[in-house]
Amino acid sequence: MLRNGAAGGGPAAGGRAAARPVRVWCDGCYDMVHYGHSNQLRQARAMGDYLIVGVHTDEEIAKHKGPPVFTQEERYKMVQAIKWVDEIAPGAPYVTTLETLDKYNCDFCVHGDDITLTIDGKDTYEEVKAAGRYRECKRTQGVSTTDLVGRMLLMTKAHHSNIDEDLDYRKHTDNFGKGPKGHSPWTGVSQFLQTSQKIIQFASGKEPQPGDTIIYVAGAFDLFHIGHVDFLEKVHQLAEKPYIIAGLHFDQEVNRYKGKNYPIMNIHERTLSVLACRYVSEVVIGAPYAVTADLLDHFRVTLVCHGMTEVVPDKDGSDPYEEPKRRGIFQLVDSGSNLTTDLIVQRIIKNRCCLLNSLEMEPNRASGPGFAVLCFLDNEVTAFAPGGCSGSSVCT
Repeated sequence: MLRNGAAGGGPAAGGRAAARPVRVWCDGCYDMVHYGHSNQLRQARAMGDYLIVGVHTDEEIAKHKGPPVFTQEERYKMVQAIKWVDEIAPGAPYVTTLETLDKYNCDFCVHGDDITLTIDGKDTYEEVKAAGRYRECKRTQGVSTTDLVGRMLLMTKAHHSNIDEDLDYRKHTDNFGKGPKGHSPWTGVSQFLQTSQKIIQFASGKEPQPGDTIIYVAGAFDLFHIGHVDFLEKVHQLAEKPYIIAGLHFDQEVNRYKGKNYPIMNIHERTLSVLACRYVSEVVIGAPYAVTADLLDHFRVTLVCHGMTEVVPDKDGSDPYEEPKRRGIFQLVDSGSNLTTDLIVQRIIKNRCCLLNSLEMEPNRASGPGFAVLCFLDNEVTAFAPGGCSGSSVCT
């Protein structure tokens, strides 16, 4: 078992004086972890005092759904980094049984309001439901693994071709990047609607305390992944009492320096993804690309960190880290990980057929009007209805 420090008690913690702590169980693949997963774990944690998350092995996932994008070790670490998780149980069985709940002394398990089936079509929570040891939480609308896979496969040069390169992105800052039709002009496929309540639910609400080392990091943090977690963990280890502030760039700014179809997640989604990380204390939504003197003074920043990835110059050709370097508070941090969003997209493309076939099996996700799955046919993106790739596909 891998244990984390508890990330604050839920309502149950303050509502019972001497009662035994309520232990809650969640389990899943947690492949391509996104803020929907984090929100499920947040809700589960609020139902008790201690949350244990079982994560399936690569072998189990391959058997029931197809090969995962991330290795089990990557997935274990990714779940560990979610601040509502107290402990993870590596190698959890795909079917949740009473034996598993009893083994970890859990009172009940929590799952979203979507059905999970085994390869032979059985409800994986049938046994615990029958025993009355099952609770349900609301699934986060507007995001799913299917949706993210579709966005990643839609890596076409034409995606941003209708965007005026001279358009000032500040016109979108009032609604955090949303265009006139209610979605981002840069990540227009997203259906997620941000609310202040959701940000409050994810935010820690903790102010920096005397003696804290205030560390500033900035970037896209797109498709928040294990490479980001490795970096933030290393940054967190730089001080005895770190207070990490993550600056997230607006969608058009990210598209300027990353190009292609980036960002895959819009500013709303990236905000929640980063806030869910246990190493991050605060997020600046729509941070300026250049780390200015005003920003450093306003947040009383002690140290500015950047990973080993390339630093793209600002629009005027200047170094965005010029000011922290001048003050002598800039530090490069080697996370030891070479994983980037680009490499994740490459993994998706490599495994696309097995992955898409597994997603077709997920009820309520790979069905309904207008559903289509993206597949590369002759190196071009094409939409096809559920049922598999055609014979001419490069993924057969």
